[in-house]
Parts: sequence; C-alpha cells; structure tokens
Amino acid sequence: MENPAAPVPTPPRTPAPGPAPAAAGSAQGTVRRLIVYTILFALVTIAAIGIAGLLERLLRLGDRLVVVDDTGLALSLAFALIGGPLAAVLWWAVWRRLREESERTSLAWGLYLAAMYTVSLIVAATALLNTATAGVEGRWLPDGFAVGVVWAGVWIWHRWMWRHPVKRPVRLGTVPAVAGSVYGLIIGVGGAVNALGSLFDTAIRGASAQAIAGSPWWRSAIEALIWAAVGGLMWWWHWYRDGTKRLNTGLAAVALVVVGVMGAGILMLGGIGTALFVGLRLAFDPSDASSEILRPLGTALAAVLVGAVVWIHHRRIAAERSDDTRRASALVMSAVGLAAAASGIGVVLNATLAALVGPLAASDTRTLLLGGISALVVGGPVWWLSWKPTRRVEPTEIAYTGRRVYLIAVFGVSAVVALIALLVVGFRLFEYFLDPVSGASLIDRVRAPLGLLVATALVFGYHFAVWRHDRAVIAAHGLAPERRIGRVILVAAGDAEALERAVRDATGASVTVWQRAVTEPGALTEAAPAALSDAAAVVGALEGVSAKRVLVIAGPGDRVEVVPLAE
Repeated sequence: MENPAAPVPTPPRTPAPGPAPAAAGSAQGTVRRLIVYTILFALVTIAAIGIAGLLERLLRLGDRLVVVDDTGLALSLAFALIGGPLAAVLWWAVWRRLREESERTSLAWGLYLAAMYTVSLIVAATALLNTATAGVEGRWLPDGFAVGVVWAGVWIWHRWMWRHPVKRPVRLGTVPAVAGSVYGLIIGVGGAVNALGSLFDTAIRGASAQAIAGSPWWRSAIEALIWAAVGGLMWWWHWYRDGTKRLNTGLAAVALVVVGVMGAGILMLGGIGTALFVGLRLAFDPSDASSEILRPLGTALAAVLVGAVVWIHHRRIAAERSDDTRRASALVMSAVGLAAAASGIGVVLNATLAALVGPLAASDTRTLLLGGISALVVGGPVWWLSWKPTRRVEPTEIAYTGRRVYLIAVFGVSAVVALIALLVVGFRLFEYFLDPVSGASLIDRVRAPLGLLVATALVFGYHFAVWRHDRAVIAAHGLAPERRIGRVILVAAGDAEALERAVRDATGASVTVWQRAVTEPGALTEAAPAALSDAAAVVGALEGVSAKRVLVIAGPGDRVEVVPLAE
C-alpha cells in the first residue's frame, strides 16, 4: 500500500529550447567561410609576390649591374617560405571541405574563385604583354617576366578549380567567364585600334612624320598587334569555349550591353566624330599645318573600323536575347548619342558667344566651333534613330521599367549638371561685377558654363516632359511598371536552364535555382519533365502572384507549387 505522505517525484526539467542548430550553423558557417577565403586570398597573393621576387633574382644572376638588396631578398623569402606553405595548408583544408554540398554552394567560395581568377588573369596578362612589347624594343624585363609567369601559374591553378567537375562553385560560377571575356575584349580592341591606327597614320602622314626619337614606324604597330592578338585569343576562349556568348545571367547581360554595345558604340562614334572634325578643319581651318591637323585621323579611322565590327557583333547578339536586353541596348545607344549631341550644342553656343567678343576668323574660336558641329552632327542622328522621338509609343513599352529608369537617370543627371553650371555662371557674374576692370570680358567669363547650362536645360526639359507624359499614360491604362515579383527561388531537378529562362522572361525577376536532391532512383527522371518541357505551367502558376520573394517547387512529375515568402 502506497504511503500518501510520500513525496511525489518531480519530473526532470526540460531545458529551454535554444537556437535552431541549422540556423546557428548557417550563420557560423557563413562567417567562417568569409574569414577563411579572405585569408586564403591574402596568403595566395603574398606567396605569389614572394615567389615572383625570388624568380626575378634568379633571372638577374648574370647581371653584374644589379645592386644587391638584402631587404628585398628578405621580404621575398618571408613571403615565399612563410606565406606559401600557409596558403598550401589552408587551401588543402578548404579543398577537402568542398566535398560537402553546402561548401560548394556557398557564396564565399564562388566569390573567392571569381576574384582570384580575375586578378591573376589581369596581372599575368599585363606583365607578360609588357615583357613581350619590351622585347620588341630590345629590352629585357626580368621583373615583368617573373610576375607574369608566377601569376599565370596562379591563374591556371584557379581555372582548374573553376572547371573541376565536382568541386567547382555553384554560385557565381559564370563570373570568371564573363570577366575573362570582358578583359580580353578591352585589351584586344585597344591593341587593334593602336595597331591599325599606326598603319593608317603611316599611310596618311608618312613614316618620317610618325617616327619618334629615331624609332622605326613598324615597332609601335607590332607592339600593339601583340596586345590585340593576346586579347583577341583571351576573348575568343572565354566567349566561345567557356560559353559566355550563351549565358543569360544578369551579369552577362550587363557586360553585353555596357561593354559590347555601349563601349563599342562610344569608340565607333568617337572615331567618326574625330574624322569629321579633321575633315572640317582641313576645309575651314587652314591656319595650322596639315600634318598637325591629320595627326588624329589614323587612330580615328581605326576606332571606327574596330568599333563598328565589335558593335555589330554584340548588337546582333543583344537583338536575339530577351526584350529587356534588346531595349536596353537601344537605350544605351540613345544615351551615347544624346550626350554627344548635348555636348555639341553647348560647344557651338560657347563658340558663338566667343565670336561676339573676338573675330570669327580666330583659330581657337573656329576650331572650337568645328568641334561642336562634329559632335552635334554625329550624336544627333544616333539619338534620333535610337530614341525615335516622333513615333507613337505603345502603352506596354511606356510601362517598361528600363524606359522609366532611363528617363529618370537622364533628366536627373542633366539637372545636377545644369545646377553646377548655373552656380558657375553666378560666380562669374558676381566676380565680374565686383571687379570689372580685371580679367576677361563678361561674355568670355560665362560663355563656357552658359553653353553647358543651356544644353543640359534642354535635355532636362524634354526628358522630364516625356516622363510626365508616360506617368499619365500609365495611370490612364492602369499599367504597373513595377515588377510584381522581386526574386524567384526555383526548386527543380535535372537541367533547369530552359525553365529558369522562361520564368525570368515572364516575370522580370532574378531567378535562383536550387537543385532537388535525388533520394530515389527514379526521382530525377520523374521530375525532369516539369523542369524541361512544362515551363508554361510554371509561368502560368505565377500569374497574379505578387511578393518580394517567391518559392517555386517544380516536380516531381507535373506538380507545381508556388509559395509567396514573407519579408
């Protein structure tokens, strides 16, 4: 029989719930990766600097003119013998952990590899190209050669990791290809323009006029041709072999529009404007020697030729992409033409005001006027053909977010420039009235900022009026230029590239793909059709959904689930 007075045993106390292990581990893992990859980046850089310094000393062993630098040798030894082993040990630890999927999908791994790949490529290519061009001149640069060789090894090492079939980064995995193609295009185009410009200059002005300090005319052309060949090869390798041309990511689209279309367009139009300026000076400004007037013509013709080839190639690719990319390529060319035309208007007004003070036949004033006319003649038609101000714009295009951003950016920047020009005009006016007997006349003081003020005021007024009209049309038609969905997290199995492109084109949102883990032998086969062929069903399921972030689960089979996420 139980004793009623016996104490009742107290159940064990359950500890208070702590933070979720997954969440805590995720935060700790993010911080750990950030620190580890930052240290690894620094150690690899330090080791490369130290090894390059030692290699340079080996290459200089036979040079008796070299001054012994014990401090530099000690620094190179410390960087190579301490930083090198530490970098190797840390990399080995990181490489082992990359067998885990959470490590491969981390942002820090992709960011580190993209940064080190780009830095090593730029440093290696620049150093080796400088060494090669110095060799054409008969000079030997052991320091540049050592730096180039060491950093080329770093680049090859990181390229191997980037292309690794298992441990390559999942996030930011396309950044190295885009960065390599952009850098190769820039130095390749620059080298081609310099090489062709040297040849054209020799043909126009003669070899004796181009020679500098006894240097033969062909030397600069060969040096530039080396840069063009290496840059072209680098661009071709990343553009075609690494597949940058086929990428539909946001970074690839920005590089295509900004560098390929806008950059090449600026180069081409700048060359056309310079060539026109030279022609106008030959016709209307014979005061200077013709050889001096013709000096920039060779480079201008080369810029037109190379810029046109690059612009046509990238403009055709942009035309085959999404509507956003096509419209963006037209808008950037409109911006380039607008900037040139506005500059031309300001310069023409400046020269006209200068003619009121001095004779029009003055060389400086006439040259300034011809330069403004050249910019206006080139920029005006480009802006007109790209923007098409007289055509009827459909309401759907008016609601395009890129158009709205373009208009706000243009009249915003022009308003800032006009405000600065107005302040300068005011300063010049007060300066003149406070001390009218010293310095130049009133018109000479204000003509440059006044020309800029008038040009930017015209740009601001027109684009602000267009923006107000677009707002009225959007309100009348009930259009919403803002995106309904900010970001889509797509969970799918198999190759989801087609589905990702369809969702991005339909919503305009950024899309992040999460691969579904295959837990059963038939799971991948069953889920693949939803990711590949049923894009219309996924896009249809997103109709009417409005959220900052949306989770889309595609599969298995024909199952599609859309989950708006809380902010």
